[in-house]
Amino acid sequence: MLEAAGLTAIEETVYRLLVGTATASAQEIADGTGLPRDSVEAVLAALRGKGLASPTDRDPLHYAAVPPDVALLPRLQRNADALDKARTAVTDLLDSYRSTRRRHDPGQLIEVITGAEALRQHLRQMQDNACHEMLWFCKAQYVAMPSGSNRAEYDALARGVRYRVLYEQAFFDDEGAVDNVVEGVRAGEVARSVPHLPLRLAVADRAIAICPLVPGGPQGSPQVATAALVRGSSLLEALISLFERYWETAVPLKVSASGGVEGTDGVVDADPLTETDRRLLSLLVAGVADKAIASQMGLSRRTVQRHIQHMMTLAGADTRMQLAWQAARRGWL
Repeated sequence: MLEAAGLTAIEETVYRLLVGTATASAQEIADGTGLPRDSVEAVLAALRGKGLASPTDRDPLHYAAVPPDVALLPRLQRNADALDKARTAVTDLLDSYRSTRRRHDPGQLIEVITGAEALRQHLRQMQDNACHEMLWFCKAQYVAMPSGSNRAEYDALARGVRYRVLYEQAFFDDEGAVDNVVEGVRAGEVARSVPHLPLRLAVADRAIAICPLVPGGPQGSPQVATAALVRGSSLLEALISLFERYWETAVPLKVSASGGVEGTDGVVDADPLTETDRRLLSLLVAGVADKAIASQMGLSRRTVQRHIQHMMTLAGADTRMQLAWQAARRGWL
């Protein structure tokens, strides 16, 4: 049981006997274990070398066990540290191996998945293995996962994985779709809507993606569902860029107090800005610095920044550049 601490089976037997007695001589240990005395003496020498046993002043020579917390726990910690380093090294080697294989074998870059059940399994596995972020294009009429059946999302959200999901307008015509989106948003999903999406897509940690190649599934065409699993490549980067482009122009979905979802039509609401907001926004888009805006409008810099943050929240923008984009799209300028 103590192999992880670097002990052989015989060493463990002798060490356990020493732990259970105050002191013991080589002969007493031989009598207690049934081992030859010369073997016991060799084991005691090994235990001394490993810091697990020490000689006493008694005559004939007796040995005492070094306390387990002093003798074993540091060894286990060193072994654990070494194991972590080895695991990191293996991971690096695996990444290098895969990179090399992908350059010489296109099959390592794109894998074809056939059948709805196989597609469901890959989507679940991809979410179970996700550590940071999932990106989704959700179109109307499911292929493999009916709306509300993706429970792997809630497990991932619970462990801190961020979900950014884009829904096309027609998606909300499916039965139960709105309720399922409400549940997802309340669980932590960040959702937006656009009038139309070009394809279905799921991306995990920007490292692997699944993209159906042909229509299919219970509500699609009668063809067998077929998808591509895409790993690190220019194609994967292009799919991620496509997602980000649609994300920038999408309308944030909000759950109302009544449990409905606002923004499902993918159309921007009426102008919610005040005259002060519009004037400040025009200066911001023109490239005027916050300090100059504050001076021109007779406001404090903190007030200017508060107005900008409010507009970013309304637009669902994470940066000022996205705010300018959304402002132009929404007719705020």
